[in-house]
Amino acid sequence: MSATALRVGICGFFIECNRWSPVSTAAMFAAALDLAGADLQAQLAAQPPRTLPDTAGFVAQMDQLGPWEPVALRMAAAQPGGPVEHAYFVDLVNDIEARLRAALPLDAVFISSHGAALTTQNDDPDGELFARIRAVVGPAVAIVAVLDLHTNVSRRMTDALSAFVAYRCNPHTDLFERGQEAALHLHSLLAQGPGVVELVKLPLVPPATSQLVAPGTAYAELIEIGQRRVGGAILNVSLCGGFALADCDKCGFAVVVTARAGERSLAAARALELATVVWNWRERFVSILTPLDRAVQAAVAGPGARPLILADVADNPGAGGGGNTVALLQALLRSGAQGVLLGVFTDAALAREAHALGVDANFEARFNRDSRDDRFAPAFTHGARVLALADGLFVGRRGMVKGSQQDMGLSALLDLGGVRVAVISKRQQLLDPAQLEVLGVDLQTVRTLVVKSRGHFRAAFDEFAPPERILEVDCPGLTTPNLKTLPWTRMPRPIFPIDEHATWSP
Repeated sequence: MSATALRVGICGFFIECNRWSPVSTAAMFAAALDLAGADLQAQLAAQPPRTLPDTAGFVAQMDQLGPWEPVALRMAAAQPGGPVEHAYFVDLVNDIEARLRAALPLDAVFISSHGAALTTQNDDPDGELFARIRAVVGPAVAIVAVLDLHTNVSRRMTDALSAFVAYRCNPHTDLFERGQEAALHLHSLLAQGPGVVELVKLPLVPPATSQLVAPGTAYAELIEIGQRRVGGAILNVSLCGGFALADCDKCGFAVVVTARAGERSLAAARALELATVVWNWRERFVSILTPLDRAVQAAVAGPGARPLILADVADNPGAGGGGNTVALLQALLRSGAQGVLLGVFTDAALAREAHALGVDANFEARFNRDSRDDRFAPAFTHGARVLALADGLFVGRRGMVKGSQQDMGLSALLDLGGVRVAVISKRQQLLDPAQLEVLGVDLQTVRTLVVKSRGHFRAAFDEFAPPERILEVDCPGLTTPNLKTLPWTRMPRPIFPIDEHATWSP
């Protein structure tokens, strides 16, 4: 540990990869976040920064703990999608390694990571990055990482880290706090030596819809049990449900325990104890979806019906979906449903056409004219009127993106006759009412809200509809939680609930 200000390297690689989604390119990272050196350094001090909130929380807490010098390396993030172009990842990790070597000596390294990345040639790029960093700094330097609770954890990842901190909320509203926690652990490790991280993996892949952390859910209760084990030599307990749609041999529920130096046996015992509880509760992670026809029936209920949310969970851009499947939309149109708003539908060509025509224009709206996915997002045409237009810039006001500047690209609100559709250009899930309000939507006029999202919308639209009025609809799509329907190629088998006979013993 330095006698003067601490020097801490800052880097990150953040993406959640769906095996069956289109390849994630360098351009996608450039459009979202890919900063290095002075450019990243400036963002570490910006208000608000372009980095994820975990990094902002880490920096804020470090500022309070005493003199330190953040050493910006490189940080890249992109919207969830398919495996990353391998050449881009190779260039990225080589660049981070070179910048790290040039920055030595460092007292510690902070990593912002999702933990469920893939590349077109590597199923554990997170482990590759962590191991490369450890090889450069050596065994005595503390490396602390903050990860999504949907991370697919490998032993290569945990072996490289001194402390492992995963989110505890889903929807993910605690990134800032987890960054703060990472800073506190870092100071503890600097005083007492790099910690130890123990991992137990289970043959269990909970569908994303069963990983909600809310009162009464299995996940919330398990996380509370884990937090009761934190204290003394145990610094952190992370319960990571993982991301099944990565379809890789890292998939499986992970129990990760961080302890002080010299307490590996205690960390291992705690991890095994908690893994046993998770396995015994595995049946509580079975997800039940609402059939499409029943969801449509609920949407066409009488005028006195309370507001309803239909979650198109199989087309969640937050898990690699295109945000443009049409099964639910077409079923609602056929039913004659009224008072329906669908948000948000990704179709840049349609948004541009609406802008060219202008507000109040009537036209034949051709959805998905540029789509390459005829299975889930075929082209179709429907009469429409342009209700509103916007540049797509908004500031989040509730939930995950509260207070941050966001961009949907050119956007348009179309009326298809009882069903309104908010069309955007930059693929993303519906996370905040502001995404609709920039198009002039008053949610008081909406009876049924259709969301292209798996669950993060819940943190922002809880005032619109209570949990019992949210239906997760069983539609076709790249992000379906109906795991038994998917063409697995690399998933470790047998694994529950895909294989109901799967077994595990501590």
